[in-house]
Amino acid sequence: MSAPSFSLVGLGPIINRWKYLVAGAVALAAVVSIVVALLLPNVYRSTAIFIPTNPQTADPDRLLEENAQLRNKLELSGRAEDLDRVITIGESQPVAELIIRKFDLYRHYEAGAPGDDKTDNFVLKEFSDNLSIVHNERDAIELTFMDKDKKLAAQVANALVQAIDSVNQQLTLENRRKVVDLYRQRYEYLSTSFERSRRELVGARKRYGIFGLEMQGRYMVKQLIETEAALRKAEASGGDVAGLRRALRGLTRADGGNLINLESYVRGTDSLSMFTTRVADLQGRLIGARSAFETAELSLRGHLSSIYVVQKAYPATKKIKPVRWLIVVGSVVLTFVLSVMFIALLELYRRNRPSAARPA
Repeated sequence: MSAPSFSLVGLGPIINRWKYLVAGAVALAAVVSIVVALLLPNVYRSTAIFIPTNPQTADPDRLLEENAQLRNKLELSGRAEDLDRVITIGESQPVAELIIRKFDLYRHYEAGAPGDDKTDNFVLKEFSDNLSIVHNERDAIELTFMDKDKKLAAQVANALVQAIDSVNQQLTLENRRKVVDLYRQRYEYLSTSFERSRRELVGARKRYGIFGLEMQGRYMVKQLIETEAALRKAEASGGDVAGLRRALRGLTRADGGNLINLESYVRGTDSLSMFTTRVADLQGRLIGARSAFETAELSLRGHLSSIYVVQKAYPATKKIKPVRWLIVVGSVVLTFVLSVMFIALLELYRRNRPSAARPA
């Protein structure tokens, strides 16, 4: 005789025979899941959103370009390398250890004193599990941190953004310092050259008796014309010819006794013109170099942010987990399904036992 078949249609009578056991298991699961769900702490999530800037636009050499380009010195960057760099910094262990020490997460996670490998690894894993840094579809970075303390979650998220910004700035800080040092050396060199050229110009003015090329040239020409005309009149009328000749000699010859004379003026014109042009050029370059150095030094001390914060993290107003009703419903449904499977297998075993298959 063949063994009796078993089908799902027969589950109804089976469940009915075992209804008290199934009901008891489901009720017990409901009570236990309710207790567990109530004991589970609320977990809150805080999210900060920011966009990295291009670090090259914050360099001192870029800050000194034309005003039209200066307006773009905090140019937002959606480049893959900038986004990857920021995410890598945020997920790095040094940043994690910095935040763990700052907020004393060893005590918060009740892990014990730091220094033990097992404890350190536990805290790092707990921290990493609660942290999420992703690149969203709008080319922004979303940094999320979860914790039982909603205020702490927001504080940690904002501190992480600041730490990422600080480390990201350090990547270009050494280069920026070198650029500022180059501007300082250029300014000092031009300052020394300007002072030396200025002293040479003053010395040449005293030596040649030239204190203003254009006005002095006009004055000398006027005096020469007037003196020579007076001399001619004196020669014709018998006036003070000797005195006018001495005056004319003083105006035309360096040994004539006059500080301002034509001979010195002609001899010193080229030199004074060269010195004046050199000093004017150095003065303009020195003013530009000083402005460049001051701007570069200010940018270095100012610590321009390498990220643009779109949204700071705020304490959450709603928990993210646990979903208590889902825990209770899931536990009840799972217990009911397992109970039905158990009693169905038990009934199947009983029906297929050899002793049950032999005729009486």
